[in-house]
Amino acid sequence: MGEAKAAALKAAIELGRRLAIHEPETRPAIGSPADAAALVQYEMGALEQEHLRAILLDTRNKVLEIADLYRGTVNSAHVRVAEVFTQAVRKNAAALILVHNHPSGDPTPSPDDLALTKAVREAGHLLDIEVLDHLVIGQGRYTSMKERKLGFS
Repeated sequence: MGEAKAAALKAAIELGRRLAIHEPETRPAIGSPADAAALVQYEMGALEQEHLRAILLDTRNKVLEIADLYRGTVNSAHVRVAEVFTQAVRKNAAALILVHNHPSGDPTPSPDDLALTKAVREAGHLLDIEVLDHLVIGQGRYTSMKERKLGFS
């Protein structure tokens, strides 16, 4: 498959995913880190720069939106914690799951990832928006920081 055909296929898949999220009766529910990773892993695993997104959830853990928060460089994305919650507050989200990719393909969380998770969880507590997890996406794999108890106690 050529590069143009692959890009068109990726775009079609992403469009379908976004349309499904906007229909309330068909919005996916997140019950595990694997569910959250399945929503974004295909696309985010192939990105060449770090992207930070938030999966915004309602009170039943159904997806309200996947908000694109930051685009960084090949190995970093500097994040202002207050901006992580802008879309969550606007959408009246009850919870969120942070997701970002490592373009290297290795989903091992860095010390910066751990510091961001702790800061976002503290801010979420003050705003009454629960931070359920922080996933790091690699190529074909992901790491749930909550499952590894990194930044979650």
